[in-house]
Amino acid sequence: MDILVLGGAGQVGTELQAHPWPEGVRVHAPTRDALDITDPAAVAAALAERAYAAVINTAAYTAVDKAEADVTAAWRLNALAPALLAEQTRARGIPLVHVSTDYVFAGTKPEGAYAPDEPVDPRSVYGASKAAGEFAVRTGNPRHAILRTAWVVSPHRGNFVKTMLRLAGERDALTVVDDQHGCPTSAADLAAALATVALRMARDPDAPTGTFHCVNAGSTTWRGFAEAIVAGGARRGGRTVPVTGIPTSAYPTPARRPANSRLSTDSLTAAYGVVPRPWQAALADILDRLVGPVHTGTHGDPR
Repeated sequence: MDILVLGGAGQVGTELQAHPWPEGVRVHAPTRDALDITDPAAVAAALAERAYAAVINTAAYTAVDKAEADVTAAWRLNALAPALLAEQTRARGIPLVHVSTDYVFAGTKPEGAYAPDEPVDPRSVYGASKAAGEFAVRTGNPRHAILRTAWVVSPHRGNFVKTMLRLAGERDALTVVDDQHGCPTSAADLAAALATVALRMARDPDAPTGTFHCVNAGSTTWRGFAEAIVAGGARRGGRTVPVTGIPTSAYPTPARRPANSRLSTDSLTAAYGVVPRPWQAALADILDRLVGPVHTGTHGDPR
């Protein structure tokens, strides 16, 4: 069985390639130079090379602030490319698994987590382009699964965990936004969920389709996440520094961030049996890979 992974150089794409796939599954992850997914002819040629059982699209324009000025580039990768993929996969009877984002929502919901069927209302170019990509997938290939995610971190590429560890080593104190709420998500856990969905869709023509959410269990603020990262780093020999919360208004950015990025994963669990673990456990695994194991005292107690 052949699986095509797009966006293989990113955090999730890297974890998809490292994922322990069942015997007989071959993952193909062409580089951006090898396959331009905004080129219709290139997409058609790539899908004609072999009989892919499923396509997983993790490729995206994710420079959220830069997208506010680089509108065309963001829409080409986040909206046009999914439209091309949906068209070409549908023509060949291939299921398409597509990754999207919490930014499709306004983030103004006062309490609780967003369900997949709640109305989208993006407030940024990035969010609008990703919402358009969802619509293209939804209308272009009936055999699709869209997995929205948020706050993705890993040992790879640039992300919040790596930034906080670096800053904790450089500064005596950190200030982090404390009025944005969300669900930290391990790229490895998201990759495992994507693999579960893709394999089921490849093997079962009646597998559930539609839009789902995939994040680690539990939620926090960026400050709370930063505190957990710094504390976890300290338990592994890093520095302990105070983390002070600030409002979003004190840290202006070109793109508006959702104040509430919580996502409900109930429908993913019901449809595919994926039960996300707590974000704290996922973070511990990432810190083990980035920094090393927790230091223990003479009696084996963490210190």
